[in-house]
Amino acid sequence: MEAPLNTTETHVPLSRIQRLIGERMLTSKRGKPCCYLETRGDVTELMGMRHALSKRLGVKITSNAFFIRSLALAVCEHPLIVGRLMWQDPADPSAGAIIRMADNVNVGFAVNTARGLIVPIVHHAQRKSLAEIAMEEKRLTAGARANTLTLDDLEGETIALSNLGAYDIDSFLGIVPPPASTILTAGKVVATAVPQDGRVVVRKLVSLSLAVDHRIVSGGYAASFLKSLAERLGDPERLARQAEFSRSEL
Repeated sequence: MEAPLNTTETHVPLSRIQRLIGERMLTSKRGKPCCYLETRGDVTELMGMRHALSKRLGVKITSNAFFIRSLALAVCEHPLIVGRLMWQDPADPSAGAIIRMADNVNVGFAVNTARGLIVPIVHHAQRKSLAEIAMEEKRLTAGARANTLTLDDLEGETIALSNLGAYDIDSFLGIVPPPASTILTAGKVVATAVPQDGRVVVRKLVSLSLAVDHRIVSGGYAASFLKSLAERLGDPERLARQAEFSRSEL
């Protein structure tokens, strides 16, 4: 008879942040029937001018700043993306539900820290220029890692962003956080051969994935939003302009 293997286990307690995130994600996954869409955005010009644009604007423009700016402007054309399902009478489900559209585009973006995942919020992103978003993202990222964020910095999210391009991830699907109905996820930028005008050229493409609450947003509406966002990423000069239209609702 063989002797049993000598196995050992190490038990690691969950941190408060890990427990909170786990509970929130489980609630969202169980309660929100999501649909998922993927596309690729051409960021050749964006990557080519990012450093010069940073110098011109006086602040480092990260890929997250471009994503947040593009999200904010695309939402202005597609306000249901920041809608939320609300019961008219929580005590009486038979009273039916309504979609409540957020007054502002408040973009929560994931920051990996020694204490776990932190999601600070760029508030009123639709009112901010690219440079203002970049400065706010820099402040919030530093605050998340130094554990100096305030409650206001962490509340009010109406749409989420998670970017794992720096970790060499091609693409991934996110879980919509409880306060929001939509999350955009981005992978790494990849040099890709694509056909153009009858010839093959190399362009820099990034994978963009969208998860949306299907009770609020149809597949076609979400596709239109993702297309608008990808087109904006392909026009970095437009993103850098101070003046942009915005819906009166936002």
